[in-house]
Amino acid sequence: MKTTIKTLMAVALLSSSLAQATVVEVTTNLGKFEINLFDQTTPVTVQNFLGYVNSGRYDGTVIHRSVPGFVVQGGGFVFVQQLPLTAVATNAAIINEPKWSNVRATIAMAKLGGNPNSATNQWFINLADNSSGGPKLDSQNGGFTVFGQINAQGMEVIDAIAGLPRFNFPSVGDLPLQNYTAADRDDNKALVASNFITIESMVVVDARADSAASLNPVPNNASNGNTAAPISAGSLGWLSLLLSLVVVSRRKRTL
Repeated sequence: MKTTIKTLMAVALLSSSLAQATVVEVTTNLGKFEINLFDQTTPVTVQNFLGYVNSGRYDGTVIHRSVPGFVVQGGGFVFVQQLPLTAVATNAAIINEPKWSNVRATIAMAKLGGNPNSATNQWFINLADNSSGGPKLDSQNGGFTVFGQINAQGMEVIDAIAGLPRFNFPSVGDLPLQNYTAADRDDNKALVASNFITIESMVVVDARADSAASLNPVPNNASNGNTAAPISAGSLGWLSLLLSLVVVSRRKRTL
């Protein structure tokens, strides 16, 4: 039993280190930005996001929506030679964790209307304080889960994306494109891959569990949505399992 416990402790520590990878570098064809993830306060959402990052499913996706003064959105589609965009395979939807406020430079999960617990792979970056006012993202649909923050230099890249011209097509609207004009749209000029803002890669660059300690996210005090219990975090789940096995072991020894 000692050997089993030691093995489980090693697995728990490994799982913990993997689950607490907190800084992701995103490389696009318009520049790079970093996301500092709130892994200790929104563990389910961060684990879900990292699942897509580590599997490479975000690589090659495009920014498919841009609304100046509101959000830039991606994570859900790739461009394969022609429209419509092709949807990326998703994992099961996750529980809502609306702990932090949707202020500028935060990243949050998109979801289906009327279903707080429907987030899968699509995310958006807040270009402004969308917590209240018209958008009311802190309370709408149970509140949208903010799970990280974009670095200051990275927001320059995001603002550049938001400044690109946007176009509407039958299958997609508010699509930001580069090297494409209104005249091209009027002429129904075919799109090519270089017209899109593409996520070339997402990689973990800092796995410290406390890398978000210096940040000061704004609490969401408006949501009445569902929240996940802290024990649902991958690392805490393993530790809980380990402790339960230790208790079982001790009980066996007392028999």
